[in-house]
Amino acid sequence: MTSTTPPEVAAHVESLIPKFHLTRLLKQDQAGRRISLLGTIDSQPAILVAERAAFATDSSHLTSFSTSLSSIKNLGANDIYSWFLASSGQFSTQPPDLKLNLIYPCTSQHEKKYAAQGLRMVTETPEIYAKYVRPFMQQKREQGRLNWVFNIIEGRTEQEDVIYREHGNEGFLLLPDLNWDRKTLSSLHLLGIVERRDIWSVRDLKKKYIEWVKHMRDKLLDSTVKLYPELERDQLKLYVHYQPTYYHFHIHIVHVSLEAGSTQATGKALGLESIIEQLEIIQGGDEAGMADVSLTYHLGEASELWEKIYLPLKDGQPVEL
Repeated sequence: MTSTTPPEVAAHVESLIPKFHLTRLLKQDQAGRRISLLGTIDSQPAILVAERAAFATDSSHLTSFSTSLSSIKNLGANDIYSWFLASSGQFSTQPPDLKLNLIYPCTSQHEKKYAAQGLRMVTETPEIYAKYVRPFMQQKREQGRLNWVFNIIEGRTEQEDVIYREHGNEGFLLLPDLNWDRKTLSSLHLLGIVERRDIWSVRDLKKKYIEWVKHMRDKLLDSTVKLYPELERDQLKLYVHYQPTYYHFHIHIVHVSLEAGSTQATGKALGLESIIEQLEIIQGGDEAGMADVSLTYHLGEASELWEKIYLPLKDGQPVEL
């Protein structure tokens, strides 16, 4: 977009930025991508909001993107996943301003997950879950897609990152999510991963597990604020995804102010407190649970669940897994 500001006015206002003298940071938001600064210009109060510009998406810029990075520092690697910090500038002295995740080698399903696609809202009844979705989950678990999770649980990778751990059938561990830069507390993102392998998703939680889930919640919160004393328990929120990205039960622990778009939106995230409350009020014995209720969520039109299950059901066609 071409500026309509007269040249003499543009030159004047552009000269103001170098005159800005910082008083203090007011706020950091959008997962650390925007800062609001209080300061002065010529002894008059001023606020400067700085936000990282959108990535250039033309072919010439994208072709040279990976080779233009400097100060690339690996944060960790597990199976086909690696994550890094890097600087977008050419000088090694520039602080890292990019968080990179690398999936190599990736699959067609990874490509579909990360591509732009339309969304659909679906309602998964207990019957649809039992007849179609549960067998679908079983297929995915048998394809080796959980190797990176098992590497962590079995102590082969990322052990230096484990913040808290309890062993046993009701064991679990806490460690940073690969999407967090591990330094910006306002965008803190940790994962609580259970050790047991019979709980694939929220659907496997039953009334008999209520005290265990509460115990996990308390330990995850306590361990987080112990490691990061700048935080208090009520500055954290815990949720699970349904559908999750992978079928091994895990809990997301994030800063309450983290803005993470669709990953925390209705149709994707279920608050852990709400799950506990629902388990407590579900009618039935100890075996009653989240498999007995309908769940509504959104799916990408390129996702296998949509293509293989919900689209055929919508069109009255047979489902073939």
